[in-house]
Amino acid sequence: MLAKFSAYFLTSSNFVLTDAAESIVNILASSFAFFSIYLAAQPRDQNHPYGHGKIEFFSVFIEGGLIGLAGLVILFKSGYNIFYPHEIKELVAGAIIIGATGVVNGGYGYYMIKRGKHLRSITLEADGKHLITDMVTSLGLVLGLLLIHFTQILILDSILSVLVGLYIVYTGYKLVRKSVSGLMDEADFDIVTEVVSVLNEKRRDQWIDIHNFRAQKYGNDLHIDCHLTLPNYLDLIQVHDEVKRIDQLINEQVTKTELFIHTDPCVPQCCHYCRMPDCPIRSEAKTEDITWTLEKVIRNKKHFE
Repeated sequence: MLAKFSAYFLTSSNFVLTDAAESIVNILASSFAFFSIYLAAQPRDQNHPYGHGKIEFFSVFIEGGLIGLAGLVILFKSGYNIFYPHEIKELVAGAIIIGATGVVNGGYGYYMIKRGKHLRSITLEADGKHLITDMVTSLGLVLGLLLIHFTQILILDSILSVLVGLYIVYTGYKLVRKSVSGLMDEADFDIVTEVVSVLNEKRRDQWIDIHNFRAQKYGNDLHIDCHLTLPNYLDLIQVHDEVKRIDQLINEQVTKTELFIHTDPCVPQCCHYCRMPDCPIRSEAKTEDITWTLEKVIRNKKHFE
C-alpha cells in the first residue's frame, strides 16, 4: 500500500490511484479474513453445534463489499477527471513501482488460492483471488502508464481508470454473490459431484441406491445427509457397518465430513438393478446397472421410482 501511494504522489495519476485505493481494501479485508479463519477453526460448542465455519462467508461478503466500494470511488474520481483533467508526471518510475507490487501480490495470490483449495477455505481462496485481481490491474496499469508516456494522450489516464474501476466492481460483485450463496446454503455442485464420483468408484454391492442427497458447507466442514438403500435382511450391526464405511470413505478421500445417513430397506422393485450376489429374496434377475450421477442421487426417491 505504501509503495502504491508513493507511486501516486510521484505521478499524480488517477490510474495509479485506482491501484493504491484497492490496496487499502486489501489490508482491511485481509485483517477480517485473518480473524474469520481463526474463528472458523474453533471447535463446535453448545451455541454453535455445527461449528463456526459460516463466519467465512461473512468474511467474503465484507471483502467483496469493500472491493465494490473501492471500485465505485475509482469510477467517480476517474469520471470527474475526464472533464477536469490535471497534470501527470514521472509515469515510467510509477510503472516500475506498480509492476513490482503486482508481481509480489500475484505470487501471494496464487499461493493462497492453492492453499485455499487444499484446505477448502472459501476465505483463503477469495483473498487469493482478490490479490490475483490486484496483480492483473497492476500489470494492466503498467501497460497503460507506458502507453500514456509514449503517446502523451493524457485523457487515457482517466479512461483506463474507468475501465479498471468497472473490473474491480465486477470482482467485488462475484465475491458478494458467492458469499450470499453460501449463507443461503446454495448447493455446492462441485463438492457433491466429487463425493458422488468417489461413492460410485468404491461402490459396494450392498449399497443398492443413494437418494435425497444434500450437502451443506460450514467453512471447510461439509455436512451431508442422504438416504441409503440396503438389503432388507441385514441386521442392525451390518447396517451400521455399511454406514460407517461410507463415512470413512468420504472423510478419507474427499474432505472432512459429517454424515447423517437414513437407511431404507430394499423392496422388490429394486431387484432389477441390485448388485447383491446370491440374494435370498430376489424376485427378478438383475437387468440394469445404474451409475450414480448428481441428477439421480439428489432426487428424493429410489432409482426405480
